[in-house]
Amino acid sequence: MDTPPLSGSDSDSDDSLVTDRELQDAFSRGLLKPGLNVVLEGPKKAVNNVNGLKQCLAEFKRDLEWVERLDVTLDPVPQINGPQSPPQDKDQKKAVDPEDDFQREMSFYRQAQAAVLAVLPRLHQLKVPTKRPTDYFAEMAKSDQQMQKIRQKLQVKQVAMEKSEKAKQLRALRKYGKKVQTEVLQKRQREKTHMMNAIKKYQKGFSDKLDFLDGDQKPLARGSKEGVKGQKGQQTKKGPNAKRRYKNQKFGFGGKKKGSKWNTRESYDDVSSFRAKTAHGKGLKRPGKKGANKRPGKRTREKMKNRAR
Repeated sequence: MDTPPLSGSDSDSDDSLVTDRELQDAFSRGLLKPGLNVVLEGPKKAVNNVNGLKQCLAEFKRDLEWVERLDVTLDPVPQINGPQSPPQDKDQKKAVDPEDDFQREMSFYRQAQAAVLAVLPRLHQLKVPTKRPTDYFAEMAKSDQQMQKIRQKLQVKQVAMEKSEKAKQLRALRKYGKKVQTEVLQKRQREKTHMMNAIKKYQKGFSDKLDFLDGDQKPLARGSKEGVKGQKGQQTKKGPNAKRRYKNQKFGFGGKKKGSKWNTRESYDDVSSFRAKTAHGKGLKRPGKKGANKRPGKRTREKMKNRAR
């Protein structure tokens, strides 16, 4: 009776069993050593199948015209180092160092240049256009949906940049506004201080002008004669004006209270009322209360009246 063929799973299990048995036998003999065990394969044999290669070549080789193939085999353009370059040998042409990037790229460039110089006249003879027409329509590499997404991203980016620029401008304007505001406040403070000083000078009699009440009127130029005269008169003239002196003479000087007993330059220089005898205690003594009789009191006077009766 013939046995049925084993299925794939049965064959795999048998192979695994066989391999396990072999490993166990090798372990029992001491052939296995600790570490990673790798199965070493023998060297591959190179097979030169000439018939198979010819068959593959015949399959993809086609007898087409040159216009359809556009294949050329040329040497690179000779390298020009000067106005008159000597001819190069074949050994020099092939001596290209593959490790030198610049030399390798230049060899590619000269090879392509030689192909273009050889192919262009041939294409012109075959009346094949080599330049793109002005109305040439090239299909985009990306779809319209992808380009729309890119356009939307660019628009969003542009809007964000505009917002950031506006924010920067607003910040700059705020800084400028704060700067202008501080300058205006400082100017007002200076004007207020100047006015208070002018009022104090006017009250003390050092100035008789009320120019500080005119507001923002511009003073006279420094170079003009009137301005110079006014400045000199203001510097040399002291004391109150004529109107104030007349009122003080008529109604008395009742405005100033503080500093009334202070010495001035005029009072310090005036020594007309100085008396040496009086100052040093040698003057005439006043007749006085010290030697005079005192008046008796009321009760004493009444007693004196009663006695007289």
